[in-house]
Amino acid sequence: MLEIDGKEGGGQLLRTALSLSLCTGQAFRMEQIRAKRSRPGLMRQHLTAVQAAREVGDALVSGAVPGSMTLQFTPRTVRGGEYRWSIGTAGSTTLVLQTILPALWLAGVSARLHLEGGTHNPLAPSADFLADSFLPLMRRMGLNAQLSIERHGFYPAGGGALTMGIVESTAPAPLHLAARGELLEMSATALMSSIPGRVGERELDVIARRLPIAAEHRHIRQAIGSPGPGNTLMVRVQNAEIVELFTAFGERGVSAERVAELVSSEVSRYLESGAAVGPHLADQLLLPLALAGGGSFSTQTPTAHARSNAALIEKFLPVEIEFEQKGSDQWWVSVTR
Repeated sequence: MLEIDGKEGGGQLLRTALSLSLCTGQAFRMEQIRAKRSRPGLMRQHLTAVQAAREVGDALVSGAVPGSMTLQFTPRTVRGGEYRWSIGTAGSTTLVLQTILPALWLAGVSARLHLEGGTHNPLAPSADFLADSFLPLMRRMGLNAQLSIERHGFYPAGGGALTMGIVESTAPAPLHLAARGELLEMSATALMSSIPGRVGERELDVIARRLPIAAEHRHIRQAIGSPGPGNTLMVRVQNAEIVELFTAFGERGVSAERVAELVSSEVSRYLESGAAVGPHLADQLLLPLALAGGGSFSTQTPTAHARSNAALIEKFLPVEIEFEQKGSDQWWVSVTR
């Protein structure tokens, strides 16, 4: 039973532990879960990830109740098939997907996953990010999966729906991304639900001033069937080797111009860094590369999430993850056995 201290981490530490436990068969006990957060312990979105991992891995679980700060998880056999989970809030569906996806991939089984909850909310990768940035790289590593957005769900209403189909896939292969390659195209999309169209126009006006995106690549898109209001501004940077998607979210009290300034600044920093991988995608590449037994990429300054994830991965798997600074905002990340 692997003992893990969850005091310094958030929900991501728990999700990574669940994912690695399913992949390796290693049981774990996590204590002091989210102890330093204003609302410590397990919340609804974390419990949905635990439930999903329990069902997919036929696991024995104790401590999976709201507010619990201790969880014990013992996986048995990873099983494919059809699954449905509802978070019941605007909690992120994509984080639940990423918890169980590696285990289904590694087991070489087919599955169809249906999730309801948030699809576009702060502090989590959006469904568009998974579809445009994350999954294409996973396909290069051997994963055969498709994601479809049936309904958009924004914070705080939620109510979104995603479906992912996974076909039996080959074992993860190493991936190396030293450079992003030639810039092929940049585009911007204001995704709107029950928000005046003028808000999206104001966001795109700022984008036009801050980034070299032509008028024909600036779009306003209406969300599909969202039960509540919401606004997301996305900038897609398509390079020869990788697609990065940068996102900012409209919220009460924050002007449309401010939303556009935030995402524009993030894109500009990425372009100036010369790195292949943005900081958020870098967080999510570590686990697949570790399962593949190797890989490397250039990225911007690593986040605290990336470093804590790396330390936890090294507890479960016989790999070493190194971060080496190459410039003011460029780092080299390598995963080796």
